Amino acid sequence: MQTKLLLARLITILFGICSCLLSSSVYASAPEDNGFVRQIAEGVFLHQGPHVGLEHHARGDSANIGFVVGENCVAVIDTGGSLATGRQLRDAIIATTSTPICYVINTHVHFDHVLGNAAFAQDSPTFVGHKNLKDAILGNRGFFVEEFSTELGSTDESAVVAPTLLVEDERKIDLGNRELILQAVAPAHTDADLTVYDAKTKLLWTGDLVSRERMPILDASLKGWLAWLAAERDAVKVIPGHGSAGADWQTSTQPIKSYLQALLDDTRKAIADGVFLEEAHEHVGVKAAAEWQLNDRHARNVSRAYRQLEWE
Repeated sequence: MQTKLLLARLITILFGICSCLLSSSVYASAPEDNGFVRQIAEGVFLHQGPHVGLEHHARGDSANIGFVVGENCVAVIDTGGSLATGRQLRDAIIATTSTPICYVINTHVHFDHVLGNAAFAQDSPTFVGHKNLKDAILGNRGFFVEEFSTELGSTDESAVVAPTLLVEDERKIDLGNRELILQAVAPAHTDADLTVYDAKTKLLWTGDLVSRERMPILDASLKGWLAWLAAERDAVKVIPGHGSAGADWQTSTQPIKSYLQALLDDTRKAIADGVFLEEAHEHVGVKAAAEWQLNDRHARNVSRAYRQLEWE
């Protein structure tokens, strides 16, 4: 009788060990922090780039990038602004999981989110972006090579990798018991913005549609951007393109809403008061801009807002 009880206990222990091994098969180690990325939700890993400007030597590592792990596939979300940053991200994935890299998703065209793409070419993933992103990247290849050859490690335009799978409206990607919902956004921050929603954790990757601490940049449509921010979203956590991650939708978006609304209201007033474009940056959104890091970009935002609103 005692022998049977011991045997039963041994079987239970072995079963428990096997169950643990099976449940951890998606992640090789699933570290909370491996030195480059940290796990911010189940199977979601983030590298948060520092707030540095274009003249800084670390500009190639200035964006938030990361990956999501499913049972069958890994999806990379943005790759950084240099080949070296992309390689660091790829190394972090390999250290975390043996699951293959199936997708590389870019949230928009800016260099600090796309120039690391080439680091993943050896994995033969599907490169994914907004329907306008391919043309935007191909149209900027010459500029990227000229301005960021050090980050690319090459003067060959082929080092700038464009997407092959384009999202026109919404597209769902199955990573294996994990669905990502990709949404193409109307012109806002840029004209090629794409968001990534992880249905499992209700976590939303926004690219630069949301920026925290670091001043956002207006490239496409101020009114379109504010309209996108005004919508309610079922996101319990938001990963912005820059700045601290993990806050809920309202907390994450309130600062950028306030800044962009001030930019809109003050620009309209300046135009109505007859203030010329050349002097507008002295009057528009000065107080709102002071709350952001790298706010020397504000004058550029004012210029774009003025040109968009002067004939409305």
